Amino acid sequence: MNDGMTIVFVVVVCMLGLAAALTLVRLLLGPETLDRIVALDVLVLLIVAAAAVYVAFYEDGSNIPLLAAVALLGFVGSASAVRLAERRERHR
Repeated sequence: MNDGMTIVFVVVVCMLGLAAALTLVRLLLGPETLDRIVALDVLVLLIVAAAAVYVAFYEDGSNIPLLAAVALLGFVGSASAVRLAERRERHR
């Protein structure tokens, strides 16, 4: 690996780590259930992004189907959780 790519990798991983830390704060302190659901969805997205950075850095494409599956599960889970939260709010 060249030094420029290593620097970019370190910067991107640090930015993803900072975003994950801020997302965890929102997940723990979110005043509403929907805030927590969105934070959890963002956290799944950040995990997929970190795995994609790993794939790009090490030039290992064997994890790409796993990335697609996790992203799809995160989306479906978030959409289902939002529908459930909406129904719960309507019944109050």
